[in-house]
Amino acid sequence: MKKTTSLYFLTVIGVGLLVSGVYFIKTMEDPQGMLRVLPYISFGLGCVIFGHGIGEIIVRQAMKKDPAAAKQLEIDKKDERNLAIANLAKAKAYDMMFFVFGALILGFSLMGIDLIVLLLLVFAYLFIVVYSTYYRFKYNKEM
Repeated sequence: MKKTTSLYFLTVIGVGLLVSGVYFIKTMEDPQGMLRVLPYISFGLGCVIFGHGIGEIIVRQAMKKDPAAAKQLEIDKKDERNLAIANLAKAKAYDMMFFVFGALILGFSLMGIDLIVLLLLVFAYLFIVVYSTYYRFKYNKEM
């Protein structure tokens, strides 16, 4: 029961962030510095948190109404075939992201964007590559 209460609380927080973001977007005349971005971040986070909370609430209500479907859903989640398909989809998405992210960094560098933004993108890209390489070696030793 505690989990359901936290979902309602999460949904209310999401609505609050969403409403406050819209309010500040509409009422601020000439925002400076961080205040130019903060209402949009609040709006975006509110949408995400509200969507997650309300989605979980709907799924739980549907599972309460149909226990057979809930049991089948749990079996499908743990099915080896479905896990293999999900992992293969993640691998394909990673392969595509690897090249798209590299092309995006190259495009941004040719456009001459700010060096700090470019370095953040490069560090994030390198972090992903190092993370992938670490786990590749780790799993290679285990298997």
